Amino acid sequence: MEIVLSLHNIRSVYNVGAILRTAEGLGIKRVVCSGYTPCALDPNALPHISDKIERQIEKTALGAEKLVDMRWCEDPKLFYQTYKKKGYQIIGLENRIDDGRKYTLGSPSLLSRLRDKAVLILGEEVQGIDKSLYDQVDLFIEIPMVGQKESFNVSVAAGIALYALKTAF
Repeated sequence: MEIVLSLHNIRSVYNVGAILRTAEGLGIKRVVCSGYTPCALDPNALPHISDKIERQIEKTALGAEKLVDMRWCEDPKLFYQTYKKKGYQIIGLENRIDDGRKYTLGSPSLLSRLRDKAVLILGEEVQGIDKSLYDQVDLFIEIPMVGQKESFNVSVAAGIALYALKTAF
């Protein structure tokens, strides 16, 4: 499965770096940042802020930031629409939602709906995917939880979801 990773409103620069490292290890070629996700490529960031972000990402990405095609996106809705036209399925990684488009990761009903190209959206660490983007999503995936906590750290969840999607085919 070919996956483009979309990081929208991720708050922690260290989570961004960890996600990049995991993404590179799983063969993800492109990561697109938007919203307030810390990204050295953000044209609105002052140069000294971009430099600081780049150094912080390097601490957890450990070189993966140089191996993955990382991009900045001003308008995520337009980005998703463009990729839909290219045949990509838009998948949101989300939990705690009541939506008929939500499937449990690894379930046969999800596997039958997956296509060979997807954009996987990861949202803000606490609030999840910005609700204004829900209309762009073809389906949501949820990681089943068996402990008492409601969710995984976003970088851990990214690794679980990416691995499951990459090995689904």
